[in-house]
Amino acid sequence: MNSESVWKVLLKEAKTVAAKERILSKVIAEYILDRESLADALGWRLASRLVKSSVPENDIRELIKNAFDEDSDLLRSVELDLIAVTERDPACNDFLSPFLYFKGFQALSCYRVAHYLWKQNRNELALYLQSLIAVVYSVDIHPAASIGHGILLDHATGFVAGETTVIENDVSILHEVTLGGTGKERGDRHPKIRSGVLLGAGAKILGNVEIGEGARVGASSVVLKDVPPYVSVAGVPAKEIGVVHDAVPALGMDHNLLEVKEYEGGGGI
Repeated sequence: MNSESVWKVLLKEAKTVAAKERILSKVIAEYILDRESLADALGWRLASRLVKSSVPENDIRELIKNAFDEDSDLLRSVELDLIAVTERDPACNDFLSPFLYFKGFQALSCYRVAHYLWKQNRNELALYLQSLIAVVYSVDIHPAASIGHGILLDHATGFVAGETTVIENDVSILHEVTLGGTGKERGDRHPKIRSGVLLGAGAKILGNVEIGEGARVGASSVVLKDVPPYVSVAGVPAKEIGVVHDAVPALGMDHNLLEVKEYEGGGGI
């Protein structure tokens, strides 16, 4: 689905709901129907959530819109995130719901603007946005962290990603996940999450460790060492408990670790 198609579908959904629910019609008009583009709509919706202090809402709105207007890859990442939500979250079958209501999608979109600013060496403003995101959404992503596209941040509350975190494409992450460091050492100290990974609720992945492509981390696990590709791990500390038979577990969203076959590799990570 191309960029124009995502915006057209969102407009169509907005018109349908506005006609059905009179109470919501003004809200939908303000954030979608009266807007000229997806970038414009994102500016209005995200700024309305973020602004809680002395910085004028219009300044934040223009900042967000300009970021998405100036960087087509940034906007495309948001579109692919929207598509990921509709494809992987069984509670969602449209673009309108995550755009208007889902904190995971909104927090991730705000992070993308902060990351854009960070890359432009506008670090103070990026950190200011990070602080707003943390307060409003209970999601704390350092603006220097690198996050790919097609990300599902499901429920999102309590998600933390440190400065040198890397998350590749098509990753699904549940709430209360921490991608953190250990100790006081500076430098490259945070996890690297490869494509297709599924991170269960409450998983804690600490240090400069790699979660291999297509791996699955069970809920509430504590991961301190590298996880091989296409392996399921669980426990405190996490151990290998099986191989992943899904081609891409992040897309299937299957958290049932009891169904995996016995792993024939090493005894632990």
